[in-house]
Amino acid sequence: MSVLVLVLAVSAAFCLGTGFVLQQNAAAHAPLGDFLSPRLLLDLVRVPRWLGGIGLMVCGMVLGAIALGQGELTLVEPLLATNLLFALMLSRRQTRQPLGRQGWAGLLLLAGGVTAFIVAGQPRGGSAVTDPLRHWLIIGVMVGTALLLAALAKRSRLSPGPALLAVAAGLLYGVQDALTRVCGQRFSAGGLSAVLTGWQPYAVIALGVTGLVLVQSAFETAPLRMSLPALTAAQPLAGIVCGVGFLGDRLRTDTGALAWEAAGLAGIVVGVVLLGLHPAMPGTAARGRERAGAGV
Repeated sequence: MSVLVLVLAVSAAFCLGTGFVLQQNAAAHAPLGDFLSPRLLLDLVRVPRWLGGIGLMVCGMVLGAIALGQGELTLVEPLLATNLLFALMLSRRQTRQPLGRQGWAGLLLLAGGVTAFIVAGQPRGGSAVTDPLRHWLIIGVMVGTALLLAALAKRSRLSPGPALLAVAAGLLYGVQDALTRVCGQRFSAGGLSAVLTGWQPYAVIALGVTGLVLVQSAFETAPLRMSLPALTAAQPLAGIVCGVGFLGDRLRTDTGALAWEAAGLAGIVVGVVLLGLHPAMPGTAARGRERAGAGV
């Protein structure tokens, strides 16, 4: 594994995790009438804390894109999942909660899961799949599932809704990461003109904006601990599927390696959930509860 890819991916995770906390702090006070509407972004853009969170998220996305240009998606995505560690660090400063058994268990499971998956799988590049049907099938399943989850969340916004929105956004972000890597490959092969003449950069923008609306709606209606774990778990899983499915990433497939890879992914998901549910994570979406009681 390249040290440069490691540094870039972990730096991206730091920016993303810190940015998510700042965004949720601001989105919790946005009008509930903007739920799942682009108007939500127009309201939030006037909040300095939210703009700071978005700035950090953009920095994280840029660093992540550079990392994707240097390494395989199946390597970078698990490292990006560590953003939850940095989100927890900032939240602990705000809430002054100790890590405790739950925090340490989540930290060890997440870090151990990432390590196990990378060491066992030994992600490496290969020839991208040229069959367009396979591309569109995988992307269609991811985007279709995300839209279905968003529709379900709109009907249950105050129960499992925020988690459904976060999973939907995570799926879109995973596809966005895959297409970002494709854009990097097209740029390396033919320069800017090769990128702009393809559909991928425009899909990256559309997925990013849609994912942002979903995430902010989740942050608006529930505490961070109900949304960020789902987002953090869904994104790397979607990215790995895209990486192996049509970008040509290769993982070891012998029985022992597959077992450790599965265990590593399970460790990542369980660790993310434990950290996301930690008492240090912001636990209120105060105005959301008041507005719900008013029947908005």
